[in-house]
This record gives sequence, C-alpha cells and structure tokens, in this order.
Amino acid sequence: MISFALSLVALILGYFVYGRFVERVFAPDDRETPAVAKADGVDFMVLPSWKIFMIQFLNIAGTGPIFGAIMGAQFGPAAYLWIVLGCIFAGSVHDYLSGMLSVRHGGINQPEIIGSYLGKTTKQVMLVFAVFLLMMVGAVFVYSPATLLQGLCVEHAPSASLLGDSTFWIIVIFAYYLIATMMPIDKIIGKVYPLFAFSLLFMAAALLVMLFVKQPNIPELWEGLPGAALTPDAIFPCLFITIACGAISGFHATQSPLMARCMKSERQGRPIFYGAMITEGIVALIWATVAMYFFYDQPTPGYETMEGGRDIINKAPSIVSMICDNWLGLFGSILAILGVVAAPITSGDTALRSARLIIADFIHLEQRSIRKRLYVCVPLFAAVIALLIWQISDANGFKTIWSWFGWSNQTLSVFMLWAITVYLVRQKKPYVITLIPALFMTVVCTTYLFSAQLFKLEGSATALIAGGALVVALVWFLVWYRKETNKQ
Repeated sequence: MISFALSLVALILGYFVYGRFVERVFAPDDRETPAVAKADGVDFMVLPSWKIFMIQFLNIAGTGPIFGAIMGAQFGPAAYLWIVLGCIFAGSVHDYLSGMLSVRHGGINQPEIIGSYLGKTTKQVMLVFAVFLLMMVGAVFVYSPATLLQGLCVEHAPSASLLGDSTFWIIVIFAYYLIATMMPIDKIIGKVYPLFAFSLLFMAAALLVMLFVKQPNIPELWEGLPGAALTPDAIFPCLFITIACGAISGFHATQSPLMARCMKSERQGRPIFYGAMITEGIVALIWATVAMYFFYDQPTPGYETMEGGRDIINKAPSIVSMICDNWLGLFGSILAILGVVAAPITSGDTALRSARLIIADFIHLEQRSIRKRLYVCVPLFAAVIALLIWQISDANGFKTIWSWFGWSNQTLSVFMLWAITVYLVRQKKPYVITLIPALFMTVVCTTYLFSAQLFKLEGSATALIAGGALVVALVWFLVWYRKETNKQ
C-alpha cells in the first residue's frame, strides 16, 4: 500500500506541477473560442466548465481505466510505474495539447490536426485510420454491454424471454447510439454523462476508502511479485498496450474536439484536458490496486476468498462485480452495473459522434440540419452493423477486434504526439516534452505489431525491427528539425 499511496500523491502533484508547466508551454490566452465564434446549437455551444470536465472524463474513460487497469495488474506493481509516469508525462500532455490545438484551430478534429503538421497524405491516412478505430469502438461497445445486460436479465428476470435475448439489447443500444449521435450535444450527452461520470468517480472514491480500511498486503514496487505473473504475455510491450486509458490513449484525441467546441475560454484547458486525464489515472491506479488485492494479497489472494475464485482472473467485468458486491454491498452492485454497462455505451456513442464529425468535416458537409447529419450517420451505422455481425459470427471476432483496437489506439497516439512535436518546434517551444513520449510509443507500437500478439515473430526479430523503427524515427526527426530550423 505504500507504493499505491506514493503513486496517488505523485499523480496529484503531477497535475499541479507538471500540468502547470505544460500549460505555460502552450500559453492559453483570451482569444475567442470556437464555441463562441461558431455557435450552431448542435456541436458548437458554450457549456459550464464543470459539465465539460465530467463529459470529457467519461468520454475518455468508459471502462478503460477499469478493465485495462485490472488486466494490467496481472503484471504486478510495475503497473503503478506505467500509470504514474505514462499519465503525467505522456497521456495528460497528449490530451491537453491535442485538445488545445483543436480549440486554437477552430475546433478541428484529430485527423485535421495531424494533417496540419504532418502533411496532407498523413491526414488522409489518419482520417481512415481514426474512423475505423471509432467504428471498432462502436462495435465492441455494443456487443459487450449487450451481453452483460442479457446475463443480468437471465439471472434476475428469467421469465422475461425478450430481455434475455442479446439481439434485443443490441438493437436498443444501437437505437440509443443513433439518437445520441444525431442530437445536439447538450440534449442527451450534456444531461446524462455527468451523472454517469459521477457514478464512476463515486465508485472509485468508495473503493479508495475501502483500500485504506482493509490495508491489503500486496506487493510493493521494490519487492516484485511473490510468484510468477498471472499472464504469459511479455511485460514489454503488452503492459503498455493493456493499460492505455489510464496512461496514454490515442482515442482521447478523437474525443477532445467534442469538448474543445464547448469551451468559453482557453484557460479552462488544463482542468478539462490535463485534469480529466489525471483523474482517469487515479481511477486506474485504484482499480489496479483493487485487482492486485484480488490477484496477490498475502497470505491468501482475494480470489480464493470469493465465489468464482481463480476461474474469473481473466474476466475483468466479473472481477468488478465481485469486488463491488463484497466491498460495497447492494449500492456497490448498482455502481458496478453503471460502470460495466453504462460506461462502454457512453464511450460507444461519443466514438460514433466523433466519427460523424470527422467525416462531415472531411467532405465539408455542415451538420446543422438533421437531414445532413443522416447523410453521414446512415452509411456509418451500416458499416458498424456489418462489423458487429462479423464479430458475432466469428468465435474469435471479439478478441481479434480488441487486439487490433489496442494497437491502433496507441498508434493513433503516436501520430498525434509527432504532430504536437512539430507544432512545438515551429513555435520554438520545448518540444522534448512530446518527442520522448513519441519515440517511446513508436517502439511500443512497433514491438506489439510484430510480436506474438499479431505477426508472431520471435523476440529477437521483433526487438531488431523495433530498434530500427526507433533509429529511423529519430534520424527522420533530426533531419527534419535541421531543415526546419534553417528555414526559421
């Protein structure tokens, strides 16, 4: 618990110290924001800062800092290092600067930000890449909550045959997605999301209290694990892909423009973007610690004291429900349902909303009228339905999509970090704050792509390729930097 307490303090200090430094690097001012200059009553509108924070937190979180942290905790206390260092020096910097660049460029979406600094060709590649990633999010976050809702209904209302059918819940969730994607942002998202965000935060706070009450005897950073890790996966790069939303996630940069279009002042950026990411890191830290109690508590691991035991070690939703049931009682069970059902649904609908806006911006189709929103939504939802049908029909469909989602999510962060680095160089600002994370994540994503998870190459071959990618990226940057500074 000492490692946990130190990590918690580090995240809080990171917001006040490093977060303020990054804010000064960007230097927000009093210029007119897109929410004021482009107000359209649909996507561009001023919202209260507290509401923007809550929506941003839920948009970027979903179940990411819960499920990812639980699975990452299988690697032991090393998860603390990645959550703390990744969140403070990579994820929060990525989220803040990508969000602020969107604000300063009129509320543009992630592919346009990347294109502005990495070129038109990269923009077009990233547009397809980002839209496909968002479609995968939509498909994954329809199927998993539908399955959970089906299971809950079979358990608690076995006579209600319709409610026990996953197809029924898929249709219900898709109908909600279509409505939420089409409606003005203040009508559904602005009203419902703060409630769900509060539920996630309250659940994390309650578990934080229980951790200090129970004082589980879990491994400290300097002790390592009492035995072998509970996963056969290599800690590098798998830990850095598994824990994404609690450390760094490219998906966040697709969500930040939604809130960049609702800010009244640039000075709101640090609490909204950097602060939401630090908050997500704290949630991930709490869940990683809870999971380590479940996996490694001494002398008896938590899973041996609960019904289901070791059989659910790899089932993150079951671990969430079990922990909440045992630690928080009936109220905890309700919060768990909100966490494992509502959170992925809210991530899915904002993912599809982002996809609508990215496509609409690319084809220069205004979104004030419902008819023109339908022009984008109908083919978009048809593609997601096709992806969902394939996922359900293939026994390994979910696992395949999730593997590619994890890699593409972090790869998206790589391109955004490189784009921000180019911006900082051109503005003669300290670019090293994003250059180092960009190089590190380039190696992580290259290693994962060619590792046993995807292309199944041997460790030495993968290391050689990843090392080559690092050298190429660094040389490419240095050559470009020399040309750029000579022009200046």
